[in-house]
Amino acid sequence: MSKDIKNYLIPDSKKILLDVRTESEWDSYGKPDGEKLGLKTYFLTIKDENFLSEFQNLLINKDYEILTLCKVGQRSQFVAQLLEKNNYICTNISDGFDGWKSFDLPCI
Repeated sequence: MSKDIKNYLIPDSKKILLDVRTESEWDSYGKPDGEKLGLKTYFLTIKDENFLSEFQNLLINKDYEILTLCKVGQRSQFVAQLLEKNNYICTNISDGFDGWKSFDLPCI
């Protein structure tokens, strides 16, 4: 959950943030600013069956843990499961960007 993120992160940890919401959601509700927490942050919408190949084009090392995020946690759970099937380490932020904002985590 979002409330645990600051305690979960340690300096120089091998974790990244992946926001899988749509462009209209980013424009309407804002974006997480994971960089302020030391998290390299990626924004990749689930548009179609090409999501996995588009993700792999980001060249994220499989040693990194991927924290997945969407609006309320359902799409990001799907993505976490998909990536885990492809040997990535994932943790879903189960309360999504709504939770992120409610715990005053940094936003753009």
